[in-house]
Amino acid sequence: MSRATERAEQMSVFDPECLSRSVLEHATGRWGSLVLASLSDGPLRFGQVRRSVTGIGDRMLAQTLQRLEADGLVSRAEHSAVPPHVEYALTAVGQPIAERIGELIETIYQQLPAIVAHQRDRRPTAASGTARHP
Repeated sequence: MSRATERAEQMSVFDPECLSRSVLEHATGRWGSLVLASLSDGPLRFGQVRRSVTGIGDRMLAQTLQRLEADGLVSRAEHSAVPPHVEYALTAVGQPIAERIGELIETIYQQLPAIVAHQRDRRPTAASGTARHP
């Protein structure tokens, strides 16, 4: 067993000094998870990712892609075509993480009717001004 493997086995995401915590934040944060999910079907150019992840600004998308690339989850390939362009793709390390994020998204979709019903039931009533509790 290598020294790096031994160290990784001793890590805990609950330890604030653990490297996995920042990777977890990058991969599951507001934009990281959406970017990873958007790349699940194959490489995309910057503009394609931006259109897929509506609401993200160019600067935030660039920062998110840089973080995911620095973590080894996303690769960046420059193509010298005319006009030149850059494509982003999941790496072998990023693929299983993106798959799990896709599974989480599917689970949320499946549970969405119950979530919406719960949120609706917890809204304050006009008469009482307080939330209804079952």
